[in-house]
Amino acid sequence: MTGSRSYFDQVSSRWDEMRASFFSEGLREKALEAARPGAGTLAADLGAGTGFMTEGLLRRGVKVIAVDQSQAMLDVLARKLSGFQGLECRLGGAERLPIEDGLVDSVFANMYLHHVEDPAGAIEEMARILRPGGVLVITDLDEHEFEFLRVEHHDRWLGFRRESIRAWLAAAGLKEISVGCAGEDCRSDSTDGSRSARISIFLASGRRG
Repeated sequence: MTGSRSYFDQVSSRWDEMRASFFSEGLREKALEAARPGAGTLAADLGAGTGFMTEGLLRRGVKVIAVDQSQAMLDVLARKLSGFQGLECRLGGAERLPIEDGLVDSVFANMYLHHVEDPAGAIEEMARILRPGGVLVITDLDEHEFEFLRVEHHDRWLGFRRESIRAWLAAAGLKEISVGCAGEDCRSDSTDGSRSARISIFLASGRRG
């Protein structure tokens, strides 16, 4: 995770612009619609970056614990969203989230899973912090073969098979599992301009029993 953290520290000041070129705000709206978090509830945004998901949640009146492994990213997020109430930033990684058991009403993990060392374990951690009846929403890349993303963006995984995501959600004890196409793509060009990736994005959700 060290290489990934260093990369995100370095790009934190440019991340909003970079993110906008990767995928649209429509993805955020679809993730929010899948969970429909109510005003006053508490959500966790994992791999929060500079606040793409967090901002959408705060605008709906949802309180947010934003978690990221990069303090530089969290610093940008905190400055950008300082005008909102109900925001808490916590530094931490996927292997042990800095959130108590059963604390949050919803968990969002947008473009997070392909950066973690143990995706199945990360999903177990997401389930751990959910209260009974709480909803988890994951938006991430379908399996692909664009190796340059592993090198240039420090992606640990080249996307995922949807059946693997479904199995990991079930193994974490989640119910009402849904895994399907988000109807959005992620796009990225290599730094030398010789390669271009366009990858479909899945949306997965489950509820803690």
